[in-house]
Amino acid sequence: MNRVIIVTGGSKGIGNAICRLFAQAGDIVVINYNSSVNEAEAIQKELSNGNGVVSIEKADVSDYSQVKKMVGNIIKKHGRIDVLVNNAGIARDGFLMLMSERDWNDVININLTGVFNCSKAVSEHMISLKNGTIINISSLSGIIGLSGQTNYAASKGGVIAFTKSLAKELAPFGIRVNAVAPGLIETDIVVSLKEETRNRLLENIPLKRPGLPEEVASVVKFLASGDASYITGETINVTGGLP
Repeated sequence: MNRVIIVTGGSKGIGNAICRLFAQAGDIVVINYNSSVNEAEAIQKELSNGNGVVSIEKADVSDYSQVKKMVGNIIKKHGRIDVLVNNAGIARDGFLMLMSERDWNDVININLTGVFNCSKAVSEHMISLKNGTIINISSLSGIIGLSGQTNYAASKGGVIAFTKSLAKELAPFGIRVNAVAPGLIETDIVVSLKEETRNRLLENIPLKRPGLPEEVASVVKFLASGDASYITGETINVTGGLP
């Protein structure tokens, strides 16, 4: 039986690469999006021509009622949920003294509360199956902290702590929970950086290059596979050697 996999924020960047990898393996992939409908429809159309079955679901992950409805729709349509990848996230960088309450709250609500909402919504179903995998996308910033990212670092550090605790809660039911912490990855944000800024960041990376979204996706795919059956509560860094 093909697995049913939800990828939140799956229409762009790392999420897009994750969806592609699972779809190419023949899994049933559900791409969650909130505002990026054009991108979601485009990747759905593209990937549906391959081996996998791809559908899209709109939901704001910071709103539990929307998440609960999405999960119900997926179970009704596909009968089960085997893997949840909590990838949806935003950044609103700025120094703390200049940061608005809205920029703080928006980042926490999507990056951290969104992980809570989605994990809570699928946990009951996975417990009934006595099987399942949850993979949370954190960040290097959540491990070492970065100047100008107090909100983002707090949210991603919270994701790591959340992962460790939930892994212990769900292990008795055969459900594994892990996190992946990417570093500087070649996404639209990194591509748009000024050359001087980009070079300064690259100097500190032992491999001397940014990572690719596909390199993060490969680690996610591994953690979702039977090859990782004895791994839970862990955070795997994909940072080119940092920190």
